[in-house]
Amino acid sequence: LVMALSAGAPTPAAVDDVPVGRVTVDIVSANGSGCPVGTTEVEVAADNSEFALIHRSYVAKVGAGAGATDFRKNCQITLNVKVPSGYTYGIIRADYRGRISLAAGAQAWQGANYYFQGDSVTVKRIHPFQGPMRDDWATSDTVEPGAVVYAPCNEQRYFNINTHLRVSAGTSGQAASWISMDSPDRNPNSRYRFAWKRC
Repeated sequence: LVMALSAGAPTPAAVDDVPVGRVTVDIVSANGSGCPVGTTEVEVAADNSEFALIHRSYVAKVGAGAGATDFRKNCQITLNVKVPSGYTYGIIRADYRGRISLAAGAQAWQGANYYFQGDSVTVKRIHPFQGPMRDDWATSDTVEPGAVVYAPCNEQRYFNINTHLRVSAGTSGQAASWISMDSPDRNPNSRYRFAWKRC
C-alpha cells in the first residue's frame, strides 16, 4: 500500500487517537469489467476505523459458459476521502474475500494496487490460488505501522484502488473454473483499515 509523501510530515498520534468528526468516503468513479455502473457501493465504519467496498458483479471465469474476455475482471475505483481538520490518514491493511471454484490444473489470482492522484509510485500485491479447490477465499495486504505513508496534510487528493481477478484454465481443459469478489447479500467484500495521524 502506498500513500503520497508530503513536505510537511504529520506528527504521530496515539494509537487510539481517532478523529471524532465525521469521515466520508465517496466514489468519484468506478470503471472496469468487475464493477459495471451501479454495482459498487462504499460504507464507512461508524468509529472511523475503516471503509468497505461492496461489489455485486465481480466474477472471472474460464471454461464452459465463459466468454472470451471473462478470464480477467478488474475495477478501478477513485475515492474522495474527506477527514476532519487536523488529521491525515494512511491505509495500514486491506482485506479481501470471495468464493472460488478451480478445476484440477487451473489457477487464479487476486491482486490490487493503490495510489494517490498525481502519485506515480504504486505498490502491487498479487495472491495466487491453485486448483483443485472449491471454497471461500480471503487475502490481506498489510503494512508495518512504522512503514505507513500518509496523505499530504491539508491537501485533497483522490485515492485510487485498482483490483483484479484472473483465472487460467492451465491443464484443466474446458472444465469450468471461476473466482468471485461479488456480494449478492451486500456484505462488504473488501475492507480498508485507516491509520491516523495529526497534522
